[in-house]
Amino acid sequence: MLRFGTAGLRGPLADGPDGMNTETVARATAGLAAWLRERCLGGGVVVVGRDARHGSAEFAAVTAEVFAAAGFAVLSLPDPAPTPLVAFAVRQLRAVAGVQITASHNPATDNGYKVYLDGGSQLIPPADVEIEAAIAAVRTPIQRADHTAGAGDPRVIAALGENPAAELVRRYLARAASLPALLGGHGPRAEVRIALTALHGVGGATAKAALAAAGFADVHAVAEQFEPDPDFPTVSFPNPEEPGAADLLLALAAEVDADIAIAIDPDADRCAVGIPGADGWRMLRGDETGVLLADRVLRTAPPDALVATTIVSSRLLSRLAPARGARYAETLTGFKWLMRAGDGLVYAYEEAIGHCVDPETVRDKDGITAAVLAVDLAAALKAAGRTLADELDDYAVEFGVHAGDQVSLRLPDSAAAAAVLDRLRAAPPDAVAGCPVTCTDQSLVRGRLRTDALIFDGDGLRVVIRPSGTEPKLKCYLEVVEPVGGHSGVEAARKAAAERLSQLREFCSEL
Repeated sequence: MLRFGTAGLRGPLADGPDGMNTETVARATAGLAAWLRERCLGGGVVVVGRDARHGSAEFAAVTAEVFAAAGFAVLSLPDPAPTPLVAFAVRQLRAVAGVQITASHNPATDNGYKVYLDGGSQLIPPADVEIEAAIAAVRTPIQRADHTAGAGDPRVIAALGENPAAELVRRYLARAASLPALLGGHGPRAEVRIALTALHGVGGATAKAALAAAGFADVHAVAEQFEPDPDFPTVSFPNPEEPGAADLLLALAAEVDADIAIAIDPDADRCAVGIPGADGWRMLRGDETGVLLADRVLRTAPPDALVATTIVSSRLLSRLAPARGARYAETLTGFKWLMRAGDGLVYAYEEAIGHCVDPETVRDKDGITAAVLAVDLAAALKAAGRTLADELDDYAVEFGVHAGDQVSLRLPDSAAAAAVLDRLRAAPPDAVAGCPVTCTDQSLVRGRLRTDALIFDGDGLRVVIRPSGTEPKLKCYLEVVEPVGGHSGVEAARKAAAERLSQLREFCSEL
């Protein structure tokens, strides 16, 4: 059977218990419903949404029907919707759960079943193991009840009016549009031109609407990628981080002389930012966007606010936070952990272009609100005669150049990946790329940060090695830090950092 993990299910569209199909979805829903009832949450509201992938409409209908037959009040979003909207709706309605049918940025042959629990956060262990056990205990036939899209418990959703889905979208857009002002963006903003791609996903129209509501109407979309298309015809892998995925976006940005480029992934929970430079347009790394947005939030955040990122992200945020009077937390990878980083959380990000700029409202990564805040920052900087690149240069001067990269080593199977880690544990290297290092085995760390990973730290370098959770790969996260002696030394420090990164890549390729 497909394993039920902390984000639910994800797998290929195929018959049988190891594929995404109506039987798998019905069984998962019945198990989840039983688990909720065991916790005295039976009869509560459940929100069901979907993207536009093959099978999503049918899977969402099955999910709603099984929940309805189990006695839950189901609010089913009738049209394809961004994943953050479901997380928002769960929190707005104080629902006991939410399910989004999506495979995010996976290939077109996949689909998935993402679960949010009370409060709008992803589940964490041991809930995943408990739900998987409840799914395994389901007996057929599984009951289904007729369900009308938009129906639900009138005592809960009466305030949403006759069209609850439309009202939820309106509230979400209003909140997204208000974020610049809520976060202190009252200064002058210049007019900015935006290039946007939705990568054939469901977030294009919502992103344009959110930007327009926030005062940014000069948006030029990549026409070939704007409308939802489950075949993703222009990209081999619909992930903004993949080489080539943003080529059409960057070409459009150059053509229309844009100020900023925005790529959201197919379910719109992740956001990548592109900027112009002396050598043309480029996409920022998730760590670069992360520190830009963190600084934007922290400049008006309450004293002692908390920001968080993960163990595989850049260490730059750990230096910026105290410099801005904020607290810093580090978690395992995944927003299920980031959203539980601690009290007073105002911003969280992971290097894989996931950003949560409004944890009070959406307790997960949200590509649309991140896009609004990134564009607002670009507009404020333009009004001051500055750019996002200028901000990154200032961080280099203040904290040193933090240059990162990632190496993925594809191996025959997961056992081969485990064998490499076992070998490194047994005989960890004393030096990496000629620099003495210490090794921390995260599997031996007590508490929340315990995970199957090794971290090598040296003077100005860091390498994190862990197995992929979904593929037979070892993933290596690299970072080097080079000091900078003023703005005139930024480029030299970046070149030195690039050389050290090359050495780290060579070390990882020989594992």
